Amino acid sequence: MKITVTPEVLGWFKQEIALEGKQGIRFFGKVYGSTQVHDGFSVGMSVDVPEYPLYQTTIDGVLFFVEESDEWFFKGYDMDVAYDDKLKEPAYHFSEEK
Repeated sequence: MKITVTPEVLGWFKQEIALEGKQGIRFFGKVYGSTQVHDGFSVGMSVDVPEYPLYQTTIDGVLFFVEESDEWFFKGYDMDVAYDDKLKEPAYHFSEEK
């Protein structure tokens, strides 16, 4: 799995979310909603410190990660995080893992 973040949404994260110390943005699967690859589940995010990261990347000083416990949601997929101009929030797009 791989996570990519566009410059526009990276700016949104930096402006909207304050991170301290070893904190980062955790992505996880949550009940309710849907994605293009999961019906009944959507992407959640929280400010957290990685304990057992399945995947992590730091982009311009911001840590983004997925915990091992969320492998069921992300397994076999890459996730692109972009900025939705209409909703003024992150948008998540999945593709098969490369």
